[in-house]
Amino acid sequence: MTSAAIIRSADAEVQASGSYTMWLLLDSSDTGGAVSTHRVLLRDGAEGAAPHRHFTYAEIFYVLSGAVDVLVGEEVLQLIEGDLVVVPAGVDHAFGATADADGDLLVAVTPGAERFDFFRAVHAVITGKADPSVLAGSEEEYDIHPASSTALEAWQASRPSTSHPEQGDQS
Repeated sequence: MTSAAIIRSADAEVQASGSYTMWLLLDSSDTGGAVSTHRVLLRDGAEGAAPHRHFTYAEIFYVLSGAVDVLVGEEVLQLIEGDLVVVPAGVDHAFGATADADGDLLVAVTPGAERFDFFRAVHAVITGKADPSVLAGSEEEYDIHPASSTALEAWQASRPSTSHPEQGDQS
C-alpha cells in the first residue's frame, strides 16, 4: 500500500437486521494487512458477539456513543462514549449494548484479517438467506474460536434475559 486507505461513509457496505446495523469499513486487503475495521450499532441491549477468541490478532473496541458491555477474559467491563479497550490475541471476549441502552462502536483488528466474507455469511444466516452450514470451517479460516466455559458463564451471568440473540455476529 503506497497511499492512505479510506472509505467514505456513503460507500460503506451496510448490513442491518432487527436490533443491529453493521458498516463494513476497511478489510485487511484494503489496508495492506495493517488493520480491519467495522462499525456496529446495537439497539436496546442487543448482543454484538458471543464469547470467542482469536489467536492471531488483537481486537480493539472504541465506543462512539451509548454504553457497551465488553467481556475481557472473565471480566465484564462497562464502557461508555469515548472509552477504548484492546483485547490481546488469545483472550476470550464478547460485546453487547448495555441493558436498555444503545451502543455504537468502532471495532478494529490488528494485524488486519480478511473478515468481511465471514460477516456477510453470518448476516445471511441471521436473515434466513443461508443455512448455518455456510459457517462450517469458519473457526480456522477466520481465526474465531470458542471461548472457555468460565468466560461464557461470566458473560451469560452479566447479560439480561432481554438481550436480543438474533445478532451474535462473532466479531
